[in-house]
Amino acid sequence: MMFGYGDEWWLLLFYPVLLWVPFGPFLMGATGVWCARRPGPWPWGWTVLLPLVPVGVSATAMVLPWDQPTRTDDLVGYLLVYVLGITVLPWLLGYGTTRVVRAVRARRGGAGEVTEASGS
Repeated sequence: MMFGYGDEWWLLLFYPVLLWVPFGPFLMGATGVWCARRPGPWPWGWTVLLPLVPVGVSATAMVLPWDQPTRTDDLVGYLLVYVLGITVLPWLLGYGTTRVVRAVRARRGGAGEVTEASGS
């Protein structure tokens, strides 16, 4: 018994799940920007490792009651909101926005140098 509660230590795994809802989109957006700015194994690795515990634990909690019939609409809703909405979409927005901004800046920077050089 810990702090007057039962031996439900595995409930500690749900704290990252609860914190993932408000902070996960910002963290995934930041890793998307990181992947776009500095390609390599570290950003891509953290993109996978960062949501592993909260998404894995919540997915296990969705599928775990084996004795109950599987509710397809609940699983689809979970995948749409928790996995795609909170985890994948912010990463795509961060990555895509950074790539577009860098492409526009490169295009403007390249054209700006030509006009300045030819004008002087």
